[in-house]
Amino acid sequence: MKIALIGYGKMGRMIEEIALSRGHQIVCIIDIDNQQDFDSAAFESADVAIEFTAPHVAYDNYLKAFAHHVKVVSGSTGWIPQHGEEVKRLCTEEGQTLFWSSNFSLGVTIFRAVNRYLAHIMNQFEVYTPTIEEVHHIHKLDHPSGTGITLAEELVAEVDRLDGWQFGLLTNPDGKQEGTTEVAANKVRVDSIRRDEVPGIHSITWDSPADEITITHNAHNRRGFALGAVLAAEYTASHTGLLTMSDLFKF
Repeated sequence: MKIALIGYGKMGRMIEEIALSRGHQIVCIIDIDNQQDFDSAAFESADVAIEFTAPHVAYDNYLKAFAHHVKVVSGSTGWIPQHGEEVKRLCTEEGQTLFWSSNFSLGVTIFRAVNRYLAHIMNQFEVYTPTIEEVHHIHKLDHPSGTGITLAEELVAEVDRLDGWQFGLLTNPDGKQEGTTEVAANKVRVDSIRRDEVPGIHSITWDSPADEITITHNAHNRRGFALGAVLAAEYTASHTGLLTMSDLFKF
């Protein structure tokens, strides 16, 4: 398979390493200093482009790839509130393809399934109040994380007494906090911590006066995310439309 890389930071380099080890070819690498290569023959030859950049440029990257009918796998977050409906339209009505996930880790995909099942059980027990905490490295720009939002939305879908999520408390790298722990009873609170070089920790706690239940996924490194992105690219090469990890893994 011919792969183009959009973004060549730590994730891009790890994706390159794994893709090559699985027998794929990297035909084009686009970073901040060679944007003109979106219009190159090399980029247009790609079966799939894998995009890991930043929230403020991800949507434009999709449009540049779609202009050449190149399928995209993306782990960039933060663009959905402003551009989500248009991307959905492009994939459902205009024949474009985007495989998007806030987190490509197999472990996180399993964790999300556990989250949904536990939330389904907890729908019966109003004494328990859920909160979500996500911890990431100090370079992550958005908060809460895309995975934190996804977990919150999936939890809300299972619990009748909740109708949305609300951002709670941000703990900055210097330890200073901003935000609040006070949220409406019908919202699930999502807290963020930015610390060191943490690849990603997500925890969901169900608290009651008597006890609490917590489930946690702790990524040891970024390699699991990179492998998942390559697996997603392999799937995307032969599929079309707006795709997610639920299409790749059926559980």
